[in-house]
Amino acid sequence: MARRKTRIGSGRSGWESWPVERLLDVRMCDLGLAIAGSWVAEPIERMHRDLAARGLCFRPHFWLSDEWFSPDGVPGVAVPFYLAHPRLIRLERSRMLEVEGGAHQECLRLLRHEVGHAIQHAYELHRRRRWRQVFGRSTLPYPEFYRPNPASKRFVQHLDAWYGQSHPVEDFAETFAVWLRPRSNWRRRYRSWPALKKLEYVDQLMREIADQPPRVVRRTRPDSVSRLRKTLRDHYTEKCQRYAVGFSSGYDRDLRRLFSAAPEHGKRPTAASFLRRNRRQIRELVSRWTGEYQFTLDQVLKEMMGRCRELKLRAAGSERRLKLDFAILLTVHTMTCLHRARPWHQL
Repeated sequence: MARRKTRIGSGRSGWESWPVERLLDVRMCDLGLAIAGSWVAEPIERMHRDLAARGLCFRPHFWLSDEWFSPDGVPGVAVPFYLAHPRLIRLERSRMLEVEGGAHQECLRLLRHEVGHAIQHAYELHRRRRWRQVFGRSTLPYPEFYRPNPASKRFVQHLDAWYGQSHPVEDFAETFAVWLRPRSNWRRRYRSWPALKKLEYVDQLMREIADQPPRVVRRTRPDSVSRLRKTLRDHYTEKCQRYAVGFSSGYDRDLRRLFSAAPEHGKRPTAASFLRRNRRQIRELVSRWTGEYQFTLDQVLKEMMGRCRELKLRAAGSERRLKLDFAILLTVHTMTCLHRARPWHQL
């Protein structure tokens, strides 16, 4: 029997206290969410203050949607719906193992990046010849994958995973975010880096447009949560599929190198139990290294744990060394799915 979607009319009707299974059948448009009065309202107001402190008259508009993004041609920023209510923050964490933007400083980092996209759209900065010379053509297609160079000094470092290296507009948004952050000391931080020229250009450009009204003023809100008719269950099913990864035939070879199937280690803990016990610690460590979603890493971890059971492998040796070596192995096996391109300049 198909699940019945729960309609709760306008505004909230007690879903805050509903069990997860019931909450998942609520349509997103029926949640009755708003930025005003929510936790995320303060970081957004902080963005307005930071823009004013830089002398910019531009003020982007914000709305709630299903992801972070700033659509082409729209001088505004979509903020994930879950940040508008503590119950939904907890649901996001339970479904995805983390909350992107759920901590104050992380939220500010993401907002600065997205405001960079919004100001680019508002003033059509990508049409300027000098902008294209500094950052590249905004019309370049987004790559399905990209492999960053962590040692490169041609790009600033703001978000994780060297995101500025993925596309020219991301390079600009990252550079703008570094420039906008109060007390970033970017001149000293990037002294002798080629990226300093990009920051100096952004500084010059923002001074030029500071008191100019935006060329694009439309206040549209694509994919506003108030118009999204899918249920939370459908949303998380789609999101989990997007960040899932496939099985790799290379697991067995590498797992046999790390763990043991030798009879003399038969009394040692199984590799699967070792990984299950240290799963969260390893996942969080690799997430910090790579900037990848913990959900994606957890999918690879589950596949590897399954292979360890099938191969009857044992955890022989130093536990500390095994944890570190496995974290490196997990990093290697998730590299192929790192930094997948997302529509609407999503992060």
